[in-house]
Amino acid sequence: MYLAAIHRYNDANPASHEQPMPTTKTRKPFPVPVKVKSKYDCLKCPGYCCSYQEIEINQRDIDRLAKHFGLSSAVAEERFTKWKASESVHLLRHRKDTVFDSICMFFDQDKRRCTVYEARPGVCRQYPDSKHCGYYEFLKFEREHQGDEEMVALT
Repeated sequence: MYLAAIHRYNDANPASHEQPMPTTKTRKPFPVPVKVKSKYDCLKCPGYCCSYQEIEINQRDIDRLAKHFGLSSAVAEERFTKWKASESVHLLRHRKDTVFDSICMFFDQDKRRCTVYEARPGVCRQYPDSKHCGYYEFLKFEREHQGDEEMVALT
């Protein structure tokens, strides 16, 4: 019935598409992917999200890091994570940082970039989960108001 209506419309309107749009089983047009432009620039950030005290990772993340470094999962788990028994989760290990108190062990403190970007954990891949980053907005605001593009505003 849906396709018949399209054919009748196309017959009555020669300027319309010659082929009907592909449809799913629910007869809805396939969604067109739209790239959402981010309103933040991680290259201008000192790594706020990497300074979270608890960066939770799962077994899949441990396996990905193990493969990246050519290690067994057990060795990667021991070397890169710490166990938080109260919540039964693995957390990425931290180290002392020059800007924040501590930061993810995989963070390059000179370049202020992730050293395992291709193998980064899922939580890092998903952050931020919108086109805005609160940390970047805060940083941008402070830099504009201080008149200093290099300033690192600490929360």
